[in-house]
Amino acid sequence: MLLLLAACVSCTHAPEPFGPVPTEAQLAWQRMEVNMFCHFGPNTFTGAEWGSGQEAEEVFAPTALNCQQWVNVACQAGMGGIILTAKHHDGFCLWPSAYSNHTVKPDQDVLRQFTDACREGGIKAGVYISPWDRNHPAYGTPEYNAVFSNTLKEVHMGYGPFFEQWFDGACGEGPNGKRQEYDWPLFERTVLDVNPLCVLFSDVGPGCRWVGNEEGRAEETNWSRLRVESGARKTENGGCGDMDGDRWIPAEVDVSIRPGWFWHADEHPKTVDELMEIYYNSVGRNGLLLLNVPPDDRGRIPAEDSAVLCAFRAERDRIFSHDLAQGAKTHAWHRRGNGAKNVLDTAYHTYWAATSKKAELTLEFDSITEFDIIVIQEYIPLGQRVTSVNMLLDPDGGLYSYTLGDQPLCTTVGYKRIIRLDHPIRWRQLVFQFEGMAPPVINRIAVYNSKAQ
Repeated sequence: MLLLLAACVSCTHAPEPFGPVPTEAQLAWQRMEVNMFCHFGPNTFTGAEWGSGQEAEEVFAPTALNCQQWVNVACQAGMGGIILTAKHHDGFCLWPSAYSNHTVKPDQDVLRQFTDACREGGIKAGVYISPWDRNHPAYGTPEYNAVFSNTLKEVHMGYGPFFEQWFDGACGEGPNGKRQEYDWPLFERTVLDVNPLCVLFSDVGPGCRWVGNEEGRAEETNWSRLRVESGARKTENGGCGDMDGDRWIPAEVDVSIRPGWFWHADEHPKTVDELMEIYYNSVGRNGLLLLNVPPDDRGRIPAEDSAVLCAFRAERDRIFSHDLAQGAKTHAWHRRGNGAKNVLDTAYHTYWAATSKKAELTLEFDSITEFDIIVIQEYIPLGQRVTSVNMLLDPDGGLYSYTLGDQPLCTTVGYKRIIRLDHPIRWRQLVFQFEGMAPPVINRIAVYNSKAQ
């Protein structure tokens, strides 16, 4: 009896982390889910996407700049942060930099207005600073790496802290016709020495990685784990990650609300339906959505973009505000303690921890329930483990498998997986079958009816 009691006590212990796990900064970043990108600069006024670097500084002339309006729109759209293109490939700095002659005037410090507005509005500020510089005379020489490092230090010390530093991997010719060999270890060290909690974005992280396209789409299988060869700046697996990756580098999914990245008068924003499809294919596939919303030549987000963003937020709220699984009964044999019920609460740091790599969890509703969306979340502070999820339905005591075509419900889960069923189903009992590289640790299971009003 004493041995049995000891075994029961031991099974309630928290599982050990499996593989790489997110830092606190990466976890906070992932939980933001949707952020705003703001491409703003001389291109806003010239109609270009990639400026030449030879534009006169006077070209940049917003007539009614209002960064607080950007923050208000982002908050209304349910976003947690905004990343501003403080220096794009043309080299034009949206702050009066001591390391460039191609900048705004001292009394026109956009970066200062932006960071002040974010802090006042309670939203996190991020910064994009392109290492490619089509204006700076030192670009293409060994001296430029020190110039760019000092530029990073100037921004992060003078305007930070920033929650994310966005490093574009573009590397083209400078004004002297030469390309630069970037000193990435120096750049990363410069930022992290000033702000160790900043999440660094690039093709290979180390904080988060590019998903590999600009369509707003992560792959069906998306690992937050990644293998990065020593010194490599590219990976073929940015879209899906690596099952055996030894570093935690989750995917960021960047896409623009308009056809271009900078504002153009003849372009218009995507529809709510298009944005919802992007949401399902980004946040719903273990990614973070970075949605570009470019300010216009006044320095404001256009009204039609703002209206679509508010409607996008309203549609997400409509679908995901009523979890039909609340109040259901849970049953699980492969478990530590009595944690199966934890998948239904909304506290992030509770979870169901299975004791086997193959485990089942049953949801039993009080009555027949109609739904067409399932949300599953792993507790990623203990690693990403799940390799597949199946669902069994129980009609009158006989189980049969529900598949999407000839596929299981999903492969990877990660921070969040949103599964859309082929059609609404009406059922009372669901059995979820999990398989993983290690015993699954599930933070949340929820079901929704997207057709309900």
